Amino acid sequence: MKKVTEQSLKTAFSNESQDNMRYLLFAEKAKEEGFNNLARLFQSIAYAERVHAKKYLQCLNDIGISQDNLQTALAAEKFQIEELFPSFFQVAGLQNEVEAQIGFNCSLETEQVHAMLFTRALENVQQGKDIILGNIHICKSCGYTLEGEPPPTCPVCGLARDTFKSF
Repeated sequence: MKKVTEQSLKTAFSNESQDNMRYLLFAEKAKEEGFNNLARLFQSIAYAERVHAKKYLQCLNDIGISQDNLQTALAAEKFQIEELFPSFFQVAGLQNEVEAQIGFNCSLETEQVHAMLFTRALENVQQGKDIILGNIHICKSCGYTLEGEPPPTCPVCGLARDTFKSF
């Protein structure tokens, strides 16, 4: 594939992915405000953006077998842990952007758990087995992720156990 086309596909994937997430968050807000049809509109268009993003990712041949997908996911998590969020955190600190620092710290703490879970899953898939997994809980406030029962309060943001969503 030509480099300009490849970069165009990556940019399109990024934009469509961001729009998908943005519209889902807009739908949540609309629903909170009692605008159910507006929420449905945002949700439906978010789905269309997801369809577009998937097509671009497929054109880039970035959806492989589960082992390859896990390696890609693990590399992304490690980049975020080792480089992305530490540097974002420092810059936000230099600029006295406390709220941004809190967000970057939440992400950093969470990405470490994601990397551990992906590593465990990869080890299993490499042996031809599915990962044995307990309940997964995500803090609705900071995104902290854990397997098993959530503690009384989130270890990252301190909010109560009832802020966790179960999967």
